[in-house]
Amino acid sequence: MKKNAKILICYNAPVSVYSIYNGKPDSEKSSAVDLSEYSFADQINNIKEILSEEFSFVESFAVDRNIKNFINKLKEFNPDAIVNFIESVEGITNYEYCVAGLFELMDIQFTGNTSITLGNCLNKERTKIILSSYGILTPRFQILEIDQKVTPKSIKLNFPLIMKLDEEDASIGISEFSVVKSFNELKKHYRFLSETYNKKILLEEYIEGREINVAILNGNVLPPSEIDFTGLPEELPKIVTYEGKWIEGSEYYNFTKPVCPAKLSKKMKSRIEKIALYAYTVMNCRDYARVDIRLSKENIPYVIEVNPNPDISPDSGFVRAASAAGIGYDELLKTITSFALERKKNDSLIQAI
Repeated sequence: MKKNAKILICYNAPVSVYSIYNGKPDSEKSSAVDLSEYSFADQINNIKEILSEEFSFVESFAVDRNIKNFINKLKEFNPDAIVNFIESVEGITNYEYCVAGLFELMDIQFTGNTSITLGNCLNKERTKIILSSYGILTPRFQILEIDQKVTPKSIKLNFPLIMKLDEEDASIGISEFSVVKSFNELKKHYRFLSETYNKKILLEEYIEGREINVAILNGNVLPPSEIDFTGLPEELPKIVTYEGKWIEGSEYYNFTKPVCPAKLSKKMKSRIEKIALYAYTVMNCRDYARVDIRLSKENIPYVIEVNPNPDISPDSGFVRAASAAGIGYDELLKTITSFALERKKNDSLIQAI
């Protein structure tokens, strides 16, 4: 028997705001399909069907910057819970936490993390400061401001370095050029990133080693996954790039394959899981998130990112980890939705007292 609940699936309407997403200078428009937003939009009907098996009323809504239209939809449908898949609004990533803030202001329960957690985790600098304040190892870093005069003396870190957009996700701007081995390479790529994206840049000491992804569901650590770089040309740095995530047929897409469960010793697995769960906790995550860790050549774990809104499409790493724990895709979606409904139930009980 279906549960009497109104569920609204919210996702970002597909759109492009950058001429270049893959972080590659002189990049030509490729004929390859970019899966970053359009693939997920195609899956919404499937998600709607799955949730309709469990709940009596399920609708979906593509969110754009027509905020009045969105608010009217929320008032009209009056959902018991929102399944929040919004990662940006018309390509603007900072609006991710603003939409969650709107749900909070309207007192509507939603899946995933709060607006504060989403905002903190989107800002890589802030995330690293918070993690470090709790004793969690993260690579040394510094911020390069937009239009900053960059000189050899202004760089306080040891090469090689990796360059990332400070407030961007989904590996936007990450390519083989992101890892720089000299000041000249850094200056050249800094100019490209600044002119292309007009955002602050995070410089981070590059940890050469294994990359482990740890999915966490409601405080429970799922089997860790490892990115297998076997087959990637030697001259390319072993990192997860935009092309590796979203451009089918690219070298990075072909040769950055996740392996789950990761082959780790019992001791190392336990250590990584404890660090990941601690990072999840100190960033005030809830429901689900993914913690990315780099193992140095000395097997020292460094947290490189906390993703509070990871992709949970059927072929994503999070779903793969859930499957390794015996949780099917349908069950995962229904479970995550139930977290928001449980919060609504608790709110109602509190109001009744």
